[in-house]
Amino acid sequence: MSNEYTASQEAVEKVRDLIKGIDIAMLTTATDEGLVSRPMQTQEVEFDGDLWFITKKETDKFEELQHDRRVNVAYVGKSYVSVRGEAELVSDRSKIKEIWNPTYEKLLGMSSDDPELVLIKVKAETAEYWETGNKAKMVAQLFKKMTGKQEHMDMNKTVELNGRKAEG
Repeated sequence: MSNEYTASQEAVEKVRDLIKGIDIAMLTTATDEGLVSRPMQTQEVEFDGDLWFITKKETDKFEELQHDRRVNVAYVGKSYVSVRGEAELVSDRSKIKEIWNPTYEKLLGMSSDDPELVLIKVKAETAEYWETGNKAKMVAQLFKKMTGKQEHMDMNKTVELNGRKAEG
């Protein structure tokens, strides 16, 4: 097993742990006017480098993704995670049924068989995260940053998720 593969797998596992259990993510897409973010239900699919969301075809995000596939997905929970990647619109009925939850029927007003349903698959490229486990350390580092002290700040980390070496 190469070091590159190991670093990538470790990065995916780290992001998986950080976003696990966060129900809502903010999906950001690009429009001609600028960036647009909206809340999306996180799917109960274990993160393996891809993120999945379910939507309808007749939405702004569907149109936006047909013109620009670059996206960002932000999670806020026990940690803060920002995932950058490229989205793909997927109309795979079996994958929709795999992801489908009865709650969506009420939320979207349709069944899993509706041809208007489509999946958004985000192939994650990089993730930046801030762990909030040690709040005292985080507050102290923020204070140092605000007061202009130039000490090393390791509050966050960016990792590559597409097979390149992770950076610290």
